[in-house]
Amino acid sequence: MALSLRQKQLDAVVRMLNLNHPVLSGGTADEEVYKVLIYDNFCRDILSPLIRVNDLRKHGITLYLGLDKERQNVPDVPAIYFVQPLQANIQRIILDASRGMYEAFHLNFSSSLPRPLLEELATNTLRTDCLQRIAKVYDQYLEFVTLENGMFSLAQPLSYVQLNDPAAQEQDVEAVVENIANGLFSVLATLGVVPVIRCASGGPAEMVASALDSRIRDHLVSRNNLFTEAGHMGTSFQRPVLCLFDRNFELSVAVQHVWSYRPLVHDVLNMRLNRVTVQGEGGTLGLKGKNAGKTYELDDGDSFWVANGNAVFPQVAQEVEVQLSRYKQDIAEVNKKTGGDAEDFDEQELMGNTKHLMNAVNSLPELTERKRTIDKHTNIATALLGEIKNRSLDSFSSIEDEMLSKGSVDRGLIAHLKGKGSKKDKLRLAVVYLLAAETTVPAELEAVEAALRECEVDPSAFLYVKRIKSLNVSLSSAQAASKSNLGGWGGQFYEQALISITAGVKNLLSGGRQAALIRVVEALMESKPSPETDSYLTFDPRAPKGSAGAGSVSKGPFKEAIVFMIGGGNYLEYGSLQEFAKRQQPTKNIIYGTTEILSGEEFIEQLAVLGRKMGVGGSTAASSS
Repeated sequence: MALSLRQKQLDAVVRMLNLNHPVLSGGTADEEVYKVLIYDNFCRDILSPLIRVNDLRKHGITLYLGLDKERQNVPDVPAIYFVQPLQANIQRIILDASRGMYEAFHLNFSSSLPRPLLEELATNTLRTDCLQRIAKVYDQYLEFVTLENGMFSLAQPLSYVQLNDPAAQEQDVEAVVENIANGLFSVLATLGVVPVIRCASGGPAEMVASALDSRIRDHLVSRNNLFTEAGHMGTSFQRPVLCLFDRNFELSVAVQHVWSYRPLVHDVLNMRLNRVTVQGEGGTLGLKGKNAGKTYELDDGDSFWVANGNAVFPQVAQEVEVQLSRYKQDIAEVNKKTGGDAEDFDEQELMGNTKHLMNAVNSLPELTERKRTIDKHTNIATALLGEIKNRSLDSFSSIEDEMLSKGSVDRGLIAHLKGKGSKKDKLRLAVVYLLAAETTVPAELEAVEAALRECEVDPSAFLYVKRIKSLNVSLSSAQAASKSNLGGWGGQFYEQALISITAGVKNLLSGGRQAALIRVVEALMESKPSPETDSYLTFDPRAPKGSAGAGSVSKGPFKEAIVFMIGGGNYLEYGSLQEFAKRQQPTKNIIYGTTEILSGEEFIEQLAVLGRKMGVGGSTAASSS
């Protein structure tokens, strides 16, 4: 069994669009009904990378609108609602039903609708005499965003800040953990599998594992079991392993500059929900005073994107030229046979030659699509090249890679901090410097801080990581005596963060760049003894209660894995895991997920938020540090 999360989520959405009726092999229901689709912002983001406007029309959706927008009554048409189970959404649905906006209301919630909200819906629709308009209520368990076949996000912002804030209250942390567990439950319910869960002891990963284990156990004994089919698929080795990691496990990966295509597009061009907007040539202003730009889709339907996503940028630029050359050769060959112009199609000349006309016409769609793809990636590569030159991004990537691989400081670090690059580029480089070296020389540290001050860079993120490393030294020496003076719930998580970050640095130094996550995932999938994973806990929701923990023995090896990063993930980790899976014999199947997809700039801002919360941010703190 190959886990295909994107396809399974798409199948569930298609059923929903067809009023949850069985869908034929052609992708449509047995009876065509015209409908209205209503969604909230979160569910719009679920649908956006999954299904296009033309596909909505194919399933009878004639109108699609936001729940919070002003909408006109369409009383003769059924409406499909796809929203989160929130009280504000329930109240708006009740208002719409009381106004008789649509003929029938098919309510689909992205996750399980809590009983109090269900009772509120029933009570108020009965009170307003519109209960008869509520046709069906469904729990869809689709509360995640699938970006590629093997990649998903729970779209839960600021989870790293919430879980690493020293002042966090117990109930706040528990709420974040519960939200993550619920999102993962939706993923597993959509896949129809009950995994074996592995995680490091202590910290958010163990809390999420425990909450998820309890949630699945409770569901397995319920009448409407979403995992019944998966339970009869065969022996246990067919079950996947779910590997949970805390972002602090490899903090540098979330900060460093990258040189491969997919993460570079995300980091530099701000790709969101598989869409990227490239500004017009020279940044010219459009008629309405905005930069003229074009938006492109980048997903599994783009063969160039799939084939070259993990390639380094110079190789991608070269491949664009190769593809363009092949296209021109094929155009010339078609025109030669039809008597056309060698540079492009000439319709008059093409029609004058009937001998090869049919073959030429049949090849037109494929050639047109190839040209569209080539133009798209030419424009994207050109935009990237401009940013690379302006900000010297290749140098940032090179110096960071060297520091992380060797664990030593590059001699040109200070000069680079004072050279090209945005303020956040320089801040990221400075943070990587802190994470790369197990110990720092005071003179070097002062020189880095002085360079940041000279460039007027907000040092909050840098000072936060610096404080973490210094506190970790104090924590290690104090553990034998008074453990830690941090105190409180937030302090416990903070202590785990300190230990995790130091362990992550050691992993980087011992195995080279981006090796720690791959090594641990490989060890967990193989279920072989390893110093890095021997202390990992095991939770098996199908095992008898009380068997979870470090003493449990998981059954492996596993052919499939779901790797989930708590606190923010990125395309670099996703690409690395995909490359690892392809190298295995036989090929393994790995799905990568995270609480949210973050670029280096976005994650550095979360570190800055924590720095300010700790009171080490700002220029004053920088000068006195």
